Amino acid sequence: MLLCAWTGAHAQQLPVYLDDSKPVEQRIEDALSRMTLDEKIAVIHAQSKFSAPGVKRLGFPDLWTTDGPHGIRPDVLWDEWEQAGQTNDSCVAFPALTCLAASWNPAMARLYGESLGEEALYRGKHVLLGPGVNINRTPLNGRNFEYMGEDPFLASQMVAPYVQGVQSNGVASCVKHYALNNDEENRFNVNVVVSDRALHEIYLPAFKAAVQQGGAWAIMGSYNLYKNEHCCHNATLLNKILKHDWQFDGVVVSDWGGTHDTEQAIKNGLDMEFGSWTNGLTEGASNAYDSYHLALPYKKLIQQGKYSVKELDDKVRRVLRLYYRTTMKKNKPVGFLCSESHYDAALRIAEEGIVLLKNERGLLPLKQGKRILVVGENAIKMMTVGGGSSSLKAQKEILPLDAFAAQCSTDYARGYVGDTVQSYNGVKVGRSLYDMRTPSELIAEAVEKAKQADYVVFFGGLNKSDYQDSEGHDRKDYALPYGQNAVIEAILKVNPRLVFVNISGNAVEMPWASKVPAIVQGWFIGSESGEALVNVLLGKVNPSGKLPFSWYKQLADCGAHALGTYPGTWRSGVRIIDEEYKEGVFVGYRWLEKQNIKPLFAFGHGLSYTTFAMNCQAWRDMGNGQYQFDVKVKNTGKCAGAEVVQLYIADKECSVERPKKELKAFAKVFLQPGESKVVTLTIGREALSFYDEAVHDWRAEAGTFEALIGNASDNISDKITFKLKD
Repeated sequence: MLLCAWTGAHAQQLPVYLDDSKPVEQRIEDALSRMTLDEKIAVIHAQSKFSAPGVKRLGFPDLWTTDGPHGIRPDVLWDEWEQAGQTNDSCVAFPALTCLAASWNPAMARLYGESLGEEALYRGKHVLLGPGVNINRTPLNGRNFEYMGEDPFLASQMVAPYVQGVQSNGVASCVKHYALNNDEENRFNVNVVVSDRALHEIYLPAFKAAVQQGGAWAIMGSYNLYKNEHCCHNATLLNKILKHDWQFDGVVVSDWGGTHDTEQAIKNGLDMEFGSWTNGLTEGASNAYDSYHLALPYKKLIQQGKYSVKELDDKVRRVLRLYYRTTMKKNKPVGFLCSESHYDAALRIAEEGIVLLKNERGLLPLKQGKRILVVGENAIKMMTVGGGSSSLKAQKEILPLDAFAAQCSTDYARGYVGDTVQSYNGVKVGRSLYDMRTPSELIAEAVEKAKQADYVVFFGGLNKSDYQDSEGHDRKDYALPYGQNAVIEAILKVNPRLVFVNISGNAVEMPWASKVPAIVQGWFIGSESGEALVNVLLGKVNPSGKLPFSWYKQLADCGAHALGTYPGTWRSGVRIIDEEYKEGVFVGYRWLEKQNIKPLFAFGHGLSYTTFAMNCQAWRDMGNGQYQFDVKVKNTGKCAGAEVVQLYIADKECSVERPKKELKAFAKVFLQPGESKVVTLTIGREALSFYDEAVHDWRAEAGTFEALIGNASDNISDKITFKLKD
């Protein structure tokens, strides 16, 4: 290998591609000129489940990818999904991305990315397959827990620092799933039919921010189709929008098994192919990875003269650029695995993302010294295990019941039995979940114990099983599973001091919400989950999370379901489902406000143990479509806390129908009791613009606008009217 031959006193003789004093683009061209056709073909497809070959002859090492986005996945065997059985591949499990988004704090996203990048670096991984930024279009999507909510601006502001944090360690962030992967059921067959305006205003902004603000080095295509082309080789999404319009200079990676056609893969923007099976074409073939679309089939088309090496060289340039950013990067930090700082980061992110949805009569925080009954399977069930590719082998996961027992006088009742599977992909779930009692016996136990308790804390919600919050399938309905509603109703009859903690990545139907005095959204929050939840419930931490999506009272309140467009319609005679996004740009709170539907809990909603006052003290027209708003926030309560100032824009005079308001700026501010701070929020012309389908570009029309300032989409305290001139 040349890498070791040209060192020390002979440094002046280094080939250009190894000389890090030369510009990277020059080094790429030099390396490209030295590669054979076989070497070029080799680097654009996998050689194992999670790796691609480098160029050994030229000193480029193998490239290793790893699933995230919430922790570094345990190693699997070279060519099988079974775990490799290693003892040094446990990790810190970080909160799911719904929790990160609920923090409404970009600083937490940067901390998250840096911490995760350090763990990947220590494990020898070069590409982290995450984060995910697909929009929460329906609460039934089994993979919503991996994404950042329903609002494109919030997701954009949270994804960029995450990507920057990961890549600060020399590990590439591969942002996924590009694009329109908004439900899991039949994900290989769904052809999304969506307007250009909705595509650009709702479904693409977070990907654009990851590329242009975050500087992402890799993008993963999605399984579904758009304009009848699979998104892993889609001319519009990849060639036109991503690589031409956004000037993306990184690598487009296929989702595992997402490549379906060799010639489309050649022409339509795919750079590296990875697969879910022994090979991508004929399962069980001896030349497994050589049979991929971008392997021997591609080489043969070049040799036959159907294609030149023009497209191939563009793909290889991008792969080499990725190598120079990762595997060939000198002076990288060492990285850390399961360090104290990473557990601290996981705890901080979890605590900031937990959302206090309801707190009547000041039931929370719980008073010390009282008898607490913990109810529910989710108090004893590991949530780092399962859910698909984000399943982890966490070094530890503190369960809610254990955290309560360490700090309080606590009793426990199972309440219901859900999923009793004891392992997933080789990782065991900890304590046994088997329980052979009938539902009536479980309810009777919970009711009897509730009579003796000062408080009942019910840990319910969803889990990581199929047809709940899990990759591969969507939820079958909006209701809580496993008969949880019956348990809750029975407990309320004997003890109204009930706190419901919903563990999930999605909203759920709560028919009893008006009768339960305190409701907490607890998410899937990783290694420190029990510690974070109990700290909030006991008041050691003041909750400051805000919902990153609207919480519908019923499924029919969601636009995708109200219009009957989910899950789409099968085409006659072919395995394609057309799913039309008839709601257009009216997703989430935009739809609710258009239809004058009141949600159970609004987008941006989240309570605190203290109180805040906010008002806009001044605003300024900075010229050229820029405006600044000075908002004074005061902690008027008795404990320290954090509030999120949210600024929405309403276009009052427009040639197209626009939402009543849209989030365009926010800031999280931390305050001691009695303390005040002035937060300045700045918006530009882009915040006033819509995507004009007639000219295929963004447009801000002159006219009257309103800036709406508050702490939730349904709680606006200030309205400022201003005009945009031509």
